[in-house]
Amino acid sequence: MADVPVNAPEHCPGTTSEQAGKSASCQGCPNQKLCASGATKAPDPAIAEIGQKLSTVKHKILVLSGKGGVGKSTFSAHLAHALASDSSKEVALLDVDICGPSIPRIMGLEGEQVSSRLYYVEDNLAVMSVGFLLSSPDDAVIWRGPKKNGMIKQFLRDVDWGELDYLIIDTPPGTSDEHLSVVQYLSSTHVDGAVIITTPQEVSLQDVRKEIRFCQKVTLPIIGVVENMSGFVCPKCKNTSLIFPPTSGGAEQMCTDLNLPLLGKVPLDPRIARSCDEGKSFLNEIPDSPAAEVYQRIVQSKC
Repeated sequence: MADVPVNAPEHCPGTTSEQAGKSASCQGCPNQKLCASGATKAPDPAIAEIGQKLSTVKHKILVLSGKGGVGKSTFSAHLAHALASDSSKEVALLDVDICGPSIPRIMGLEGEQVSSRLYYVEDNLAVMSVGFLLSSPDDAVIWRGPKKNGMIKQFLRDVDWGELDYLIIDTPPGTSDEHLSVVQYLSSTHVDGAVIITTPQEVSLQDVRKEIRFCQKVTLPIIGVVENMSGFVCPKCKNTSLIFPPTSGGAEQMCTDLNLPLLGKVPLDPRIARSCDEGKSFLNEIPDSPAAEVYQRIVQSKC
C-alpha cells in the first residue's frame, strides 16, 4: 500500500502513487508540492520482501482482460487445473479480484474461511482469495485504492507460498490500482508475463487493446491472447455456431495486427458454466470436449 503522509487528506493516493500530488484529493494538502516533486517516492520495502518470498516460485503468470465478463476467472481456474494435472508440478492460484472474487466458487471453496495459509483443493493445487476473508459470499468489499493495494501486498508478502512451479494470478478487469500494484510488487522478481483474455466481438477487443497497451507501458511481457467463447459447439450434434460474430476479425486479426501470439480459441460450452457453478473442474469432468482440448494445447505449447 502506498505510504500516506501525516496530515494527508482522507483520499490521499499515497506518496508512491503515480497520482501523488496530482489527484483532486491532493488539492489543499500541505504535502502536495513535495509529493508532486517526486522527492517522497522512496521504494516500498515490501517490493524486496516479496521478491525474496517468491524466489521459490519458478513461473508467475498474470491473467488479464480489459473487459469484464469474458471468462477470465474461468480461464485462470482451468489453467491452474490443467497445470496441476501433472502431479509432479506444484501450482497455486491467487485471486486479486478484490471486489468480485469468484475463484472460491469456481474452485469449490465457497464458504471456506482461511487467513494467511493456502487452501488446497488437490494435493498439488492451492488457492488464495479475498473471498476467504468474507463472512458471506454476498458481502460487498467497499474499499478505496490504498486498502485494495494493501491487501494485494499482504497476499504476496505474507502468504507462505512455499516452493511452486506455477503461480497463476487472476486479476480484475481494467488497468487500474490492482494491476499497477501487482506489477509494482512483483518488480523485483521474474514474471513470465500475461495471458490476455478476450471474446470475439469488437466491443471486447477495444478494451483488450487498452490492456495490451497497459502491459507495454509497464514492460510486462505478453505470453499471448486467448479468445474465449469462440463459437458454440453443440454437445450433441457437435456443430459450431457463432454466438459473438467477430465483426473486425476477432482475436486472430488483432493478434496479427499487433504481432502477438494467439494461444487458442476456447469454444463456448454450457457445461463449463455448470462446472464452475458446481465448483468442479470442467477438464476433469469432460476431458474429451473441444474446449478441454484447447486448454490442453495452450498448456502444452506455452507452459
